[in-house]
Order: sequence, then C-alpha cells, then structure tokens
Amino acid sequence: MNKAVSPKRLRAKASVLTLIFISVVINYMDRTNISVAASAISEDLELSRVQIGILFSAFAWTYSIMQIPGGMVVDIVRVRVLYPFILIAWSLATLVQGLVSSLVAMVGCRMAIGVFEAPSYPANNKIVTQWFPPEERASAIAVYTSGQFIGLAFLMPVLAMIQEYFSWRGLFIISGLIGIVWAVIWYLLYREPDEATDSEDAPQIPDVIQAKVSWRNLGIAFSSRKLWGVYIGQFCLGGTLIFFLTWFPTYLEEDRGLTSLNSGFLASVPFIAAFFGVLLSGFFSDFLVRRGVSNEIARKTPIILGLFLSSTVIAANYVDSTFWVTVCLSITFFGNGLASINWVFVSLLSPKHMVGLVGGCFNFIGGLSAVTVPIAIGYLTEGGDFRPALLLIGALAFIGLCSYLFLVGKVETIQLDNPENTQ
Repeated sequence: MNKAVSPKRLRAKASVLTLIFISVVINYMDRTNISVAASAISEDLELSRVQIGILFSAFAWTYSIMQIPGGMVVDIVRVRVLYPFILIAWSLATLVQGLVSSLVAMVGCRMAIGVFEAPSYPANNKIVTQWFPPEERASAIAVYTSGQFIGLAFLMPVLAMIQEYFSWRGLFIISGLIGIVWAVIWYLLYREPDEATDSEDAPQIPDVIQAKVSWRNLGIAFSSRKLWGVYIGQFCLGGTLIFFLTWFPTYLEEDRGLTSLNSGFLASVPFIAAFFGVLLSGFFSDFLVRRGVSNEIARKTPIILGLFLSSTVIAANYVDSTFWVTVCLSITFFGNGLASINWVFVSLLSPKHMVGLVGGCFNFIGGLSAVTVPIAIGYLTEGGDFRPALLLIGALAFIGLCSYLFLVGKVETIQLDNPENTQ
C-alpha cells in the first residue's frame, strides 16, 4: 500500500523541481543565445556559413567529450557543491563572449561553456532519481526538461530584444550575469536528501548509490545493447533539437526572409509546442505506469510517436507560406518534446551505482549530434538552400524511432553478477 505523501514532502519536491527547471532555462539560454546573435556576429566578424556552423558546433566538442568524466564526477561529488561551481564557470565563459572579437576566441568560449555544462544533465537526473520514486520520475523529468522549451519560447523574443537594444555583445554579458546570480541562489536554497532538517522533507526512495570511478563500470555502460538503443535514440533526438537551438533563427531570416526581431517571436512558437509535448508525455506516461501498464508501452510509446512526428519536418520543404512553415516545424518540435522524457530510461535501465556514469554516456552520444549536425547543415546550406538540411533532420528522427523499436527491448534494470559499486 502506498503511503500518503505529506504536504511538506510535496513542497520539498516542488522546490527541488523549481530549482532544476530554472537552472535548465539558464543552461539553454547560454547554449542558444549564439543562435539569436549569429547573423549579427557573422556580419560584424565577416564569417561564412561554414564558419558559423563551426561556431555553433564548438560548444558540443567539449560538451560531448566531458559527458563521461562529468557523469563520473556527478557520482562522487555532492550536487549542492558541484552545481553552483559549474554554473558560475559556464556563466563567466558566456560573459567573456561579449568581450572578444575573433572567431578563435569565440570558439574557445563556446568550448569552455561545453566543459562546464557537461555535468548538468547527469546531475539533474541524479537529483530526480534521489528525490522521486520510479512512478513519478517521467513527470519530474518532463517538468525540468520543459524548461529548455518553455524557457526558450519566452526567451527567444526577449533575447532578440536585448540584442536589439544592447547589441550581440550586451546579449552575452547580460546572459552571463544572470547565471552567476542564480548560482548563488541555488547554493543557498538546495539541500541534499540527507541534509533535510525534517524527516518529512526527505525523499522516500533515495536509491542512488555514491560510486567510485571504475573502468569496469565504463565497459558495462558501453557493452549493453539496451543502453546503445537509448544512446542512438538520444543522438537522433538531439539532431532535431540542435537544429532548433542553432540554425532555426537563421533559417527563418535567410531562407524565409524574416527580420531578426520577427524571427525571434516566430521561433518561440515551436518551443511552446515542444513544451506541451514534453509535459503531455511525462504526465501521461506516469499515469499509465500507475495504472499498471508495462514500461514497454508507458515509456516507449511517447518516444516512438514523438520521433515519428519529428521525422515529418521534411514537409516544411513543400510549403511556401510562413504560416504553414510554422505549423510543420511546430509539429516537428512537439514530437521532439514528446520524446524528451527519454532520460527516464537512464534511471530505469542503469545499475543503481552507475546512474551518473550512464547518464554521462547517454549525453555523450547525444552530444555528438551537436558536434556534427551544425557543421553538416553549414555545408548543406552553403548555397542558400535549407531543403537538404531538413531532409537530414527527418532521416535522423526515423533512425531514432527504429532504435527504440528494435534495440532497447524489455525495460528493466540491467543486472550485474558482481557489481563493483560503492565505498
């Protein structure tokens, strides 16, 4: 029989989710402000499309490489200390972007942001796994993941206006200052589960085990077919996301002929669609689990449906009006939102002592899409035609769908004969 959850514990969970949500908004603001500023930077620094593609991609070079080390760090360092440190570090790198004047320096700043943002999503997943029981995790993941969509839906026009009044340099400086302030707030407000001063506030199922770094664990993380299924799915899902986070405003301005300010407002519409997609997916998935529906149906169905809808981005190649382009891309990003609860598979499949490490591997493979896709789009659109780029995004989404259908299999925790776990 399930024990009723006290109001204090509900408030504690709500507070934890609020902290993660706002952190995700700031995280994605500092990833994507470059997309709002891209046309102005290109003109000011005289950069080609391929060079802009490299600038878009630079964040992911280090973000991907640091995912596995970042996941290991999350497994051994307390989140209350780790999170404000990385927030301040990536915010400082964001701020410095507004002070430099060369492609090399800009690339260096983007790489620094990637290094320090790398542990953030494994940390988010660890916090949710500590504070929420399995039947509530998809909803919790949906709430904080929605921050990357609803935050950007409202931030896109705000960032465009900041740039309009303070230039692209002011955009980066203001973004960096916001992150530094939030890091201080996070440290003052967040508490680890074992730091809760009242037992009513503590989580009911703290099933994350602090682990030591182990090459054997790393081998396990890369030898499971189930895990490779979700890794490939994350890469393909990331292909759609990275298009919207990087090239989308440029697509609206240069391919569809909108002004930078108008593109900022129009770009917010697909993000709102994605926001509703991820919330619908998370809460409906948890509802099915509570009704006794198997994880194969309750967890996989929203992701498979979402990847299918994302593959329909190709339809935007066959419409001319701004309205119908917006409809097509909103459906695409709604699907991306539906599939964005895929982080739930990290906690469902991972051995308990490897949640951070598997989360790092998962995000490492996913991050490779952010390394490759922006540069690929830069080359594909060098002649000014975005149609091949949309074909690429659609194809990736379809491959991700097949990965969940044929590789993941039964959704259950990976069992180890002799787990090498804790201290």
